[in-house]
Amino acid sequence: RGRGGGAQQGGGPRRHAAAGASVGDHDLVRPALDDCGATIDFWRVAMRPGKPLMAGKMGPMTILGLPGNPVSAYVTATLFLLPLVRAMAGDPAPLPIQEDAVLGAPLAAIGDRTDHIRAAFENGRIVPVGANDSAALHALARAQALIVRGTNAPAALPGETVKIIRLS
Repeated sequence: RGRGGGAQQGGGPRRHAAAGASVGDHDLVRPALDDCGATIDFWRVAMRPGKPLMAGKMGPMTILGLPGNPVSAYVTATLFLLPLVRAMAGDPAPLPIQEDAVLGAPLAAIGDRTDHIRAAFENGRIVPVGANDSAALHALARAQALIVRGTNAPAALPGETVKIIRLS
């Protein structure tokens, strides 16, 4: 079980917890949270990597369960955890900034989930780095950005413009 941490905003303490999320028989967090009376707002998201993402409340505590896979955890922390912390700290624009970049390599069409492809800049263009597997730590270590490919996006060719989120 996560341990809540306090942060002041709006006149009172805010508590939050982090917990691992999984799918199927390996998910031990959701049943434990259900037993504690937590309300789960969502448990899975249509994105890759990071499908087993959980968010909810337990009393005044905000719960965010990141996937256990390290690449999935990093990507979901970038897209969900950092904005949550920024919003709780009073940031008026907590969401990651998407910007345009020119693609330097072809990309395959995307299926029924939004894809976040680890990428780096080469010669002023954005290109995928390594395998787009959720366990590919080497590709994550080399990544400077995430290419954001929406649900059912068609194949993309070099020279086309794509959306990216820079990684710090």
